Amino acid sequence: MGDLIRLTTRNIVDGELQYIASKTKGEDPRTISVPLNDRALNLIAKYKKTRRQMKLFPFISDQKYNEDIKSIFELCEINRIVTVLNPTTGREEQKPISEIASSHLARRTFIGNLYKQVQDPNLICSLSGHVEGSKAFTRYRTVDREMKQKLVKLIE
Repeated sequence: MGDLIRLTTRNIVDGELQYIASKTKGEDPRTISVPLNDRALNLIAKYKKTRRQMKLFPFISDQKYNEDIKSIFELCEINRIVTVLNPTTGREEQKPISEIASSHLARRTFIGNLYKQVQDPNLICSLSGHVEGSKAFTRYRTVDREMKQKLVKLIE
């Protein structure tokens, strides 16, 4: 969230979003470069009129941002039931995904969807800001049934 909040128009270089992740800039600063597609460029242009201090997007707070993500899930009727651990009791609970949606879920979904299209962890890591062999990255991606079926069909 911290990186998203601080992005400005200066982070857009030749149609790419470029930044150094604040989480790792003290130990291993690397420029993350993400090519922007038309949808992303259109969103940036849309908020140009409301932009203050060159920020890419209007932003209130982390909490409001996550509440808005939950609202979008509800509006889109994305409400499948998922199993989560209750942090207090440590027990499994079933909840609509719209109740647990967050910016972090959006990040994991972005990474997972890219990985599903291109099963190259190094390529996806370069877009997400993860280093090669990152434990976090391995948690973000899953090999689902559809991917396994696609692989098996390659040898038919």
